[in-house]
Amino acid sequence: MKQSIYIFSDGEIKRKGNTIYFETQEGKRYIPVENTQEILIFGEVSLNKRLLEFLAENEIVLHFFNYYGFYIGSYYPREHLNSGYMVLKQVEHYLVQAKRLTLARKFVWGSVKNIQKVLEYYIHRGKPLQNTLTQINELQSSIETSESIENLMAIEGNIRNHYYESFNAIIENPNFEFESRTRKPPRNMLNALISFSNSLIYVVCLSEIYHTHLDPRVGFLHSTNMRRFTLNLDLAEIFKPIIGDRLIFSVINKGIINPSHFEAKLNGIILNERGKQVFVREFNERLKTTIHHRKLGRHVSYRELIRLELYKIEKHLIGEEEYNPFVAWW
Repeated sequence: MKQSIYIFSDGEIKRKGNTIYFETQEGKRYIPVENTQEILIFGEVSLNKRLLEFLAENEIVLHFFNYYGFYIGSYYPREHLNSGYMVLKQVEHYLVQAKRLTLARKFVWGSVKNIQKVLEYYIHRGKPLQNTLTQINELQSSIETSESIENLMAIEGNIRNHYYESFNAIIENPNFEFESRTRKPPRNMLNALISFSNSLIYVVCLSEIYHTHLDPRVGFLHSTNMRRFTLNLDLAEIFKPIIGDRLIFSVINKGIINPSHFEAKLNGIILNERGKQVFVREFNERLKTTIHHRKLGRHVSYRELIRLELYKIEKHLIGEEEYNPFVAWW
């Protein structure tokens, strides 16, 4: 299985022959090209065109984050699995309103079902979340009758607000209380964790798209525009509850992340360097974790679940099989 490389220090990434290494004042760290899928850069790093050419040859995606841990962009090499036919199908399903709505509803439905699974998990462990689950169940019925993307996004936002309000009952830690969802900058430690976790899921989804025939610029729930990738945002909605949110609950409740891992910056709160390293380590381990896939009859990692979801979307676009989003059963 290929791995993700995370770079937090300042230095320079260089190519030497058929290898690459990261050089800092402390020394060199070689990066196993044949086993690397993506590199996430958080430090101040220098690189050159020769390196980028080599990364493109080896189908390695670079993701860049700024000093504060906010995602700022990616080096997305020329697609090696280009398919004009698939791009046409994506555009068709975007431009034909009925087809776009069908897929957009699927993404929201999958997101909500996984939110419900998270709540049910904690209800079974004695958390007082039944009222929240009931409210979300009532809102869920309006997904299928929604006739516009804007209305669908509003429904999803309303459901997520109810869901976020349940975080205090799940965490029960006064240092990590949820008041309201704030971004850029996050206003408290819990918001900082949510934003950082979501960013990591977005870039993992983007890397997985690179290894399919799909174009990341054409999403369905999130509107395609001139500035960004959107298909990865659609896909992330399904996996944020079961990968990101469950990890946040785990690292807080186990004391793996604590107030010492945060600092005040930009009139808000962000993870400090040590905090980012700790969360990334746990996030990476979560992606490697395997579950028994009922349909496939074998164990797959959380990361592989994301790739499998993309294959299902491809089949839907070409009319081979209707897309149904992944829903956790645990």
